[in-house]
Amino acid sequence: MVKKDPLMVEIASLLAEKDGEGDPAQLERALTDGYARALSLEAERWRLEQRIGQLTGTIASGGAKSQRELSELVRLLKRQEGDIGALRADLGQLRKRHSSAVRARA
Repeated sequence: MVKKDPLMVEIASLLAEKDGEGDPAQLERALTDGYARALSLEAERWRLEQRIGQLTGTIASGGAKSQRELSELVRLLKRQEGDIGALRADLGQLRKRHSSAVRARA
């Protein structure tokens, strides 16, 4: 069984609500947490890219172990990019939902 990320579950739940009916404070907290997560993912992506760059420069002399590590890092980087893209898309929708909720409360 795949463990669901609580933040992503919360964001999905908030996006499933009817437009304009969400609690602006809850939406804002989720946005803040989501942007913090996105920054964390981007920092991890940067670290992966740096390590890939290091390995690429020494792959010829590194042998099979370096090749396996490089392959794993590239796989992780691709997954990370997908996760960041999906999160950014959800955050864009959540930002619109927050604006609608704020207007509805005014």
